[in-house]
Amino acid sequence: MKTILETDKDFICDIKAPCFQMLLPEEASIVRSSKTQVLFRKDDNLTKQGAFASYVLFIIDGYAKQYLEGSGNKNYNLRIIKPGEFLGLSAVFSENTFNYSTVALTDCHAFLVEKEAIAKVVKQNGMFGFNIIKRYCEQNTNLINSVRNLMYKQMNGRMADALLYIDSLKKEKTEIFQLLSRKDLADFAGISTESTVKLLKMFEKDGLIVLNEKDIKIVKQEALLEISRRG
Repeated sequence: MKTILETDKDFICDIKAPCFQMLLPEEASIVRSSKTQVLFRKDDNLTKQGAFASYVLFIIDGYAKQYLEGSGNKNYNLRIIKPGEFLGLSAVFSENTFNYSTVALTDCHAFLVEKEAIAKVVKQNGMFGFNIIKRYCEQNTNLINSVRNLMYKQMNGRMADALLYIDSLKKEKTEIFQLLSRKDLADFAGISTESTVKLLKMFEKDGLIVLNEKDIKIVKQEALLEISRRG
């Protein structure tokens, strides 16, 4: 992680993201004075599960993987973090620690904003607060859906869900599959790497996908959706 100073060419002098445009000048000043710009290199940890959370991260550029850490080498991937998303919103409302880990899939440019500043602006600005709460609820919904899939779906359904979710990000990041290992795919589906490799080969044999090294192209989306629905 590298702190970006005002003298660096990558320094962003203002908060231009749409979610911050609804702030009044004095509210924007609160955020601006409490933020630090940082550059996370590929494979750097943006958040660490269980670590003290004194700030909220706003991703300006880059992609990261959010996951829950289990025992040993067992993790469960929750989602891909994209530009314009927040990390650590739970620190604003209830938690004093990060309840998940996040690792950079590419170099990530981010703002670290003190959580007290975000909380103060949320209380002052109803529209900004609504936007923050909406994002927080969306993240909770994503977590609940992930738990539901783990509880009620078989391996085929979980792998179909993982492929469809990651493929949906190709509109913004065409090489998204190439950023992920087979273990990453396995951790999205909550199955072993060995089972993931077998399922991918089976899906390819059935004509549902095309494998090209790390890249994956979905050929029959409706068939994968049906596998997902059947669970």
